[in-house]
Amino acid sequence: MDIWTTLTSKPVLIGLHLGFAILGIDAFLWLLGEVVANAGSMFRRTLAAVLGLAGFVGAWLIGGYYYVKYYGPIVKPIIKAGSAPWAHAIAMEAKEHIFLFLIPMAVTALILSRLSPDELDTFKLKNSYIALLIIISGLALSLGLMGYIISAAARWA
Repeated sequence: MDIWTTLTSKPVLIGLHLGFAILGIDAFLWLLGEVVANAGSMFRRTLAAVLGLAGFVGAWLIGGYYYVKYYGPIVKPIIKAGSAPWAHAIAMEAKEHIFLFLIPMAVTALILSRLSPDELDTFKLKNSYIALLIIISGLALSLGLMGYIISAAARWA
């Protein structure tokens, strides 16, 4: 088996999708801690935001490839014919659409990471920034739960 076939196999793609998503979530939780504590340098805040954005973009690209290659033609029909067709109708449809909000929110968080704690206070942005980071992390974690539901529906079909 050649390297491309291995890298584009279902288990590897799912693992990479999950790994990039975890990187994104962890990075935004790190950034949340930095902002709440007024800690760290601008470099650390920006690094966390860049890693988070890169994680979400990586998860999106790999997940998109998996969707086109495997999920749509193979997994989706199995789920829809199985005992939990709602897993696709609700969880996957929600996941597809909710995720589209994460990238613009992550870009906004990256832009705000370039402001110092004093600038966040001066412009009265700190609480809104904290709320944004909580929403980003919470949405990403909820997408992970939806992914689990979808995977379970495919396994139980």
